Amino acid sequence: MWQNLFARTIFLFLLIFGLAAPTQAGEPTEQMKLTIDKMIDILGNPALKDPAKAEERRKLLRDTASERFDWREMARRSLAKHWQQRTDEEKREFVPLFTDLLEQAYMNRIENYSGDKVNYDGEKVKGKYSLVKVRIYTSKQTDIPVVYRLQKKGSQWLIYDISIEGVSLVKNYRKQFDSVILSSSYEGLVEKLKEKVAKN
Repeated sequence: MWQNLFARTIFLFLLIFGLAAPTQAGEPTEQMKLTIDKMIDILGNPALKDPAKAEERRKLLRDTASERFDWREMARRSLAKHWQQRTDEEKREFVPLFTDLLEQAYMNRIENYSGDKVNYDGEKVKGKYSLVKVRIYTSKQTDIPVVYRLQKKGSQWLIYDISIEGVSLVKNYRKQFDSVILSSSYEGLVEKLKEKVAKN
């Protein structure tokens, strides 16, 4: 379920920031738009539309998304208290596994990029944290509020959570992961995630 939610958020991310950034946009929004411009260029590149180039195109999209998403921070927040209990080796194993899970969820959706009406609701910056708020108006005349949460690391603003209609991606993964670990074990969670990734 939450893989589908993440796929939807990535799709909306591409939709929103593929449009021109508002004139009042601040640094976090501008950096997000730069990343999306690169993704749109990849999707629109005629040389990469050949089916034989599918894997190359996907790798370019994955690499570009990784410039804006802080996968390690998302993984850390999703494991919450269980992260501190992990060894360095376990953390090194978990982050790419978590990343693969999310990447598989969004890659098929992102290649079906299209447009819709979007309203930019503003940006809030407090120290090294920021929120970018938007509202999507669908063809069914409904609106979807989306909030991107970013943290500044060095000169870059990186996404560490996304909420759609008040539902936090990270909080829901945290609830799922905690449930599996408590009913089974951390090793049991890793095996479940490996199985999900292998199926795709």
